[in-house]
Amino acid sequence: MLDPHAVCDGGDLDCGSGLLLIINKNMSPLIEGQVLEIRSRESTVADDLPAWCRMVKHEFLGSEPGDDTVRYFVRKGQTESNIEKDLEAAKGYKWNVRVQGEKGLRAKVYARNHRFYSGQPAEFSPNVDAPSAVDYLITSLASCLAVGYKAHASRRNVTVDQIELSLKGEIENILYHMEIEESGNPSLKQISGTCYVSSSADEKLLEEIWQITLDRSPIYQTLKKAVEINLVFSLVY
Repeated sequence: MLDPHAVCDGGDLDCGSGLLLIINKNMSPLIEGQVLEIRSRESTVADDLPAWCRMVKHEFLGSEPGDDTVRYFVRKGQTESNIEKDLEAAKGYKWNVRVQGEKGLRAKVYARNHRFYSGQPAEFSPNVDAPSAVDYLITSLASCLAVGYKAHASRRNVTVDQIELSLKGEIENILYHMEIEESGNPSLKQISGTCYVSSSADEKLLEEIWQITLDRSPIYQTLKKAVEINLVFSLVY
């Protein structure tokens, strides 16, 4: 459609999960009237990007399909760049949750527009009323890596057919938490598991994306300071 002055790739990100920050960062060096091409595989961008352009006084020029992405074209308008302000706001964002005790040994968790339940940490049955805090902690790591991998892959125009993580956590001494023993350590001793990925992309590139995912994962980088984490990356064909 057009010969853009700059190009950015948002992969599978939508306008509410970081795409606008990427657009702003790439739009900032341009002068008024120059065109930025935004590549995206997220369907909601088709509706959200024109609305955002009207709000910030950029000109939405249209879109055209690419190989497996859609190319959007935006002409920079007469608007003051807020990129530094937006980046600082993103860095300073605070995640808030609220937890209320329920009847028995359960708690109700409120996180943004979602609510869910959490059970007691020391419950060994495979069938429980609610996942434990330990379950959620290990789930947090697994989901951060799974979704993070897909996001980093999409930024590189790599299609992930399937990704699955299987993790196990081991506590040093759960009996100390339960007051059955008077000494010990109730902390997580180790988290281990495997990440299975199916994709037709180059094997070396897929492994590089895995390393990028680990390096940039907030949950992995936090937990590895306190817990031994042993993860295997495995390609499935």
